[in-house]
Amino acid sequence: MAGRDSIDRYGAWLLAARRRSPLTLEAYVREARSLASWLGERGLAVETALVTDILEYLAYRRSSGLSARTMARIMSGIRGFFKYLRLEGLRSDDPTELLESPRQERSLPDVIRADDVNLMLGSIDVATPGGLRDRALFELIYSCGLRISEAASLTFDSLYLKERFIRVVGKRRKERILPFGDEARSWLTRYLEEGRPALEKGRRSDRVFLNRSGAGISRKGVWKRFSELRDASGVDGKVHSLRHSFATHLLAGGADLRTVQELLGHADISTTQIYTHVDAEDLAVAHAAYFPRSGDRAQGASAEARDGVSDTGRAS
Repeated sequence: MAGRDSIDRYGAWLLAARRRSPLTLEAYVREARSLASWLGERGLAVETALVTDILEYLAYRRSSGLSARTMARIMSGIRGFFKYLRLEGLRSDDPTELLESPRQERSLPDVIRADDVNLMLGSIDVATPGGLRDRALFELIYSCGLRISEAASLTFDSLYLKERFIRVVGKRRKERILPFGDEARSWLTRYLEEGRPALEKGRRSDRVFLNRSGAGISRKGVWKRFSELRDASGVDGKVHSLRHSFATHLLAGGADLRTVQELLGHADISTTQIYTHVDAEDLAVAHAAYFPRSGDRAQGASAEARDGVSDTGRAS
């Protein structure tokens, strides 16, 4: 089994040389440990494992019902590990070079309609400090298209309330300057003045959003609060749906794709292009309204023709 030190050094390499985010680093190191443990149980080691051993491990992981997307992430972590081992001279080859990642079907993002976003956010009970925090938190996520980790880790030195923008560091340490709207600023101001002081509990924290213990709210805490909000409002969606909705609503309002790409922090514009989808219901409405041989228009035209026929049987 690969030594703990070599896997720890792999994590340091990912952070320093590959500039991976802490979340990606954690996932990749976890996959390296999982593979090393699985091989070790069979008397094998990552330094000498064959491509057939890697394939058997991947089949073992796939047998638990993991999605193609999850398997692709596992493959990325394993590839990174063997690349590191080769660079460090711990292997002379890379058994993952000829392995193909599972083909993924690109699914449409979950989008909450603007009216439902208003309904959901409006259902938050802002009579409590926690309610004020939740309203400010989710308003900001929606207004900026934030990832959950970006919102949870926001600190005061990255918040410019008067100027209405925040500075966030996303994946691969890519920094973004993001504007937010008046609604988000209004709720942030109220939360900071009325809600946050009650949540501090005598503790000092540079995090903007606090939990009930006075510490910075965690990603898990954000997910939990959103789940409770979803159940209370009756609006279906996931917390990441607010980010999807932000992008979709911007494009629907006329924003160009490059602008949305920069706001979301996507390295590749093809990732942003998924938001150019059109809702099936919107397609049906547009078809009925504008296509000359649509059933709705045809029926309307027939009615107009009947109304316009004179008693003599000629069109007026």
